[in-house]
Amino acid sequence: MDAIVTAAGKNSRMINDFKKMNKKPVHKLRLELNNKPILVHTLEKIFASEIEEVTVCLGHHKEEILNILREYSLEDKVNISINENPEVGLSKTIENALKNGQDKYYLYAAADQPTLTTKTINNMIKVLRESEHPENTISILRRRKTGKLDTAEGLGMPFCCYGKLLYRYIYDKDDNLNPILREMIKDNVEFYAIKEENELELLNINHYEEYLKIKKTMG
Repeated sequence: MDAIVTAAGKNSRMINDFKKMNKKPVHKLRLELNNKPILVHTLEKIFASEIEEVTVCLGHHKEEILNILREYSLEDKVNISINENPEVGLSKTIENALKNGQDKYYLYAAADQPTLTTKTINNMIKVLRESEHPENTISILRRRKTGKLDTAEGLGMPFCCYGKLLYRYIYDKDDNLNPILREMIKDNVEFYAIKEENELELLNINHYEEYLKIKKTMG
């Protein structure tokens, strides 16, 4: 199984937080935990899992993110997918990365998920592999219930599924992922939610206060 890691967003909420504090904005993927950028933590967790190849998706701030990869000698360890038009939604970013590799299974993760554990990644992979219909199944980190789901409400990355399955739903769409996941579950795609290893895995880093909360625990 391979991985698609999205790092193409505007970083607008974090930038606004820095402006409110009268500080020079820092891209959230460069913010450090234990003396390493958030992006590096996320990639290291994925590298340590059963994932074979990793593609990082870039759009906005691509040079800044490429610089992080270079600084930590990671540029040669990942494939790069660049949105020609950075002004696109998450579904289009993933579609661009999948265009030439749909016949594979993937982990889809956001670059700002440094708390995602290698064990949870491997659990998602295991559940998908052992499912009755892996080509029509999504294994996903839970937000509410665990086990087989009948709703995709509140769900997003990380999750694992077959490239062709997701591509059918995101092709030529420019949207966030949740509406697409809701459409998939209505079409009887099977969803299995995995319990987190710890509560931090359920936190998204969109705002500075969320970064501080994670930093307090991780260092």
